[in-house]
Amino acid sequence: MKELLLKADDVSRRQFVNCAAQTLLGVTVWGHATGLKGQEAAPAAPTGTGHSAKSCIYLYMSGGMTHLDTFDPKPGTPEGGPVQGIRTKADDVILSEYFPRLAYRMDKVALVRSLKTNQGAHEQGNYYMHTSYAPRNTIKHPGLGPWMTMLSGRYNRTLPGSVVIGGGRSSGAGFFPPQHMPLILGNASEGLKNSTRPSDVSEKEFDRRLRLAEAVDKQFVSAYNQKKVKAYSDMYRDAVKLMTSEDLKAFNINHEPADIRETYGDNGFGQGVLLARRLVENNVRFVEVQLGGWDTHTNNFTSVSDRAATVDRALSALIGDLESRGLLDETLIVLATEFGRTPRINQNDGRDHYPRAFSGLIAGGGIKGGQAYGKTDESGSRVIENPVLVPDFNATIATALGLPVGHTLYSPSGRPFKVANNGEPVMDILA
Repeated sequence: MKELLLKADDVSRRQFVNCAAQTLLGVTVWGHATGLKGQEAAPAAPTGTGHSAKSCIYLYMSGGMTHLDTFDPKPGTPEGGPVQGIRTKADDVILSEYFPRLAYRMDKVALVRSLKTNQGAHEQGNYYMHTSYAPRNTIKHPGLGPWMTMLSGRYNRTLPGSVVIGGGRSSGAGFFPPQHMPLILGNASEGLKNSTRPSDVSEKEFDRRLRLAEAVDKQFVSAYNQKKVKAYSDMYRDAVKLMTSEDLKAFNINHEPADIRETYGDNGFGQGVLLARRLVENNVRFVEVQLGGWDTHTNNFTSVSDRAATVDRALSALIGDLESRGLLDETLIVLATEFGRTPRINQNDGRDHYPRAFSGLIAGGGIKGGQAYGKTDESGSRVIENPVLVPDFNATIATALGLPVGHTLYSPSGRPFKVANNGEPVMDILA
């Protein structure tokens, strides 16, 4: 068995451990095996800002959200189409008519209207936005959540350091150790599956199986005292520890009052954002909530109005809820997407991929709200003021979270990497 496991590739070993854990104990182990050469952690160090958030809720609009119909409207122009603009609580900041609730929260929000990317395909653009690195066949790069827990640790040792809700693509932990792998949840309303002892397994029997597993592991770990092996054992113990923890309740949104759940919206994304708020309340460092459906090559305006209404409700509820609980100043909210959509409306009443100009949003802790940073021309075709590259956007997020953007960590092959790939934070946005 030892020889077979050692010869297996990383995926095979990962499948073996997950299968063994589920079969023997009835629990799910998250993560994947990898090593990290050199330093394993760095102390969190603010990089020139007076305040930093301790947690991040990252809302990812999968598919390429149109900037012209959301955060950078161009009413009255051919490129702007039928979408009108509305005034907001932030002076001189106009939003699309699809965001009436968010308009009243804009004093807490910084729009970034001058994003640019060199990735025009979904998979590559998604990966680049999450990692600040172009995809390579030879290495997987960590996402922002794993960077956050790697550089500044976890506040709750029972719950995972980062969580992804929505079941979409995730860049994962990359070359970081598996304890930094995000926990993936498909549906917020279902909570954390496979997290309790199976009903047909008594506590006594469960303890017996656990001791048996530990006895089997002990010989293997002793013979092969390596980081990868130890990391698997640590994940195993973490999963069992969570099963008996009171912190497990954080995943159950049914504990929320009905009116609060309704405020966020009766849909998967809205309930996912509510779950994100519960998790950061319980000191989970990074929670991503994904919403697909933004790839609007056809019927752009119908699709965007529906999607925007979902985001408008959940995001405005999140900002107000965090503020009322005294958590907004310590929670960073980010809304991002892989690229924008073409100013030209195609023959199918849609917009196509457009990496040359798009928008994002940052709010909450560590951010100067009430502003729109950067500018596109009158058609939304090109950035004409304060361009922000994807690594710069991510460096701004990292800095707002107090992460040392200049700190270098090394992959197992000895290659140097930074949290935002040498991106420069936009200091005008930072508090």
